[in-house]
Amino acid sequence: MKKISLIICIVFAQQIVAQSYQKIHAKAIVVDTHNDILMKATDDGYVFDTDLRGKTQSDLSRWKQGGLDVQLFSVFCDGNKKNPYAYANRQMDTLDAVVARNPDKIVKVANTKELYKAVKQHKIAAMFGVEGGHMIEDDLSKLDALYKRGARYMTLTWNNSTTWASSAFEERFKKDLDHKGLTDFGKQVVKRMNELGMIVDISHVGETTFWDVIKTTAKPVIASHSSVYHFSPHQRNLKDEQIKAIAKNGGVIQVNFFSGFLDSSFEKRTAIFEAAHQAEKDSLMKINPESYFFQQYLFKKYPDEVKGLRPPLSLLIDHIEYIIKLVGVDYVGLGSDFDGITSSPQQLDDVTTYPLITKALLERGYSKKDVTKILGGNFLRVLKANEK
Repeated sequence: MKKISLIICIVFAQQIVAQSYQKIHAKAIVVDTHNDILMKATDDGYVFDTDLRGKTQSDLSRWKQGGLDVQLFSVFCDGNKKNPYAYANRQMDTLDAVVARNPDKIVKVANTKELYKAVKQHKIAAMFGVEGGHMIEDDLSKLDALYKRGARYMTLTWNNSTTWASSAFEERFKKDLDHKGLTDFGKQVVKRMNELGMIVDISHVGETTFWDVIKTTAKPVIASHSSVYHFSPHQRNLKDEQIKAIAKNGGVIQVNFFSGFLDSSFEKRTAIFEAAHQAEKDSLMKINPESYFFQQYLFKKYPDEVKGLRPPLSLLIDHIEYIIKLVGVDYVGLGSDFDGITSSPQQLDDVTTYPLITKALLERGYSKKDVTKILGGNFLRVLKANEK
């Protein structure tokens, strides 16, 4: 009899979650701090205020379907790009054009006051995040100019180091680095970002740079799209001591959805998949040797095979929960990396699926208040703390 009663209670609780998670998601301010659609728009010609289903993980209509309220658009180019500052501005032009065509749906905002106003008007509040300090071309005036155009964070490095900050990739794999950590100019960059109200983003930076940032910054930092090293020991993920330092700093870790950052066995499974299609991979690498290029093609061509490579949604929730158990619920959020990744967890196919995260968190027993913090409240606190 007790077993039957317990089963009834569990089923009833699940029904309550099923009925309420969509309402909770709709009321929360949902923030995603990292989306790479501007790269696809600029490089591939995608117009993201049109229907891009089957082509991208994002578009304007689907953001609304997913209940997204605030999007920080990644401004990205790799370290080999000539004139990266000019390219950054081209990407910003792309968003400005979409905003101009859709003033009733999306608006650029400069601060939290404007952000809340946009959300109240049921518009997507848009900001930029510059992914890679090489785009300022060692010139603080260009940092200022990017801020004026709407950049509200800058990732200090991408995989390539700058002349003033070393990256996670190069700290791990490059033996002849000119320097590790922040140079004197690098510390000037961090201090100038603090003065402007631009959040310092430590995703992609090496550990030496990370600790130099923590010592230098006077304001809370973010990891705009990083996950937990404990589950997947990738150089892009954060170790326990780094997570604790970010919490002590008052910052926030925006968990990345990329399968390879969530699941330590993903790369091994992917290697087996790629080996099965080696001839195609070799041909694609002649066009573009970047793994993103050939993986994107192969993953789209063989969706049934790829499905088995993807980790479950529960593993993303495990990363979020690990941070919560280590430092508390005030220091974690969402930085999907949609349209910059080739694989996301099962069920999280595109931006329409954000509500499934809310549902999963409620099923883990998190309160409405806690879920609201994770979905966006924690980042909004850091954004406000960085404003002048």
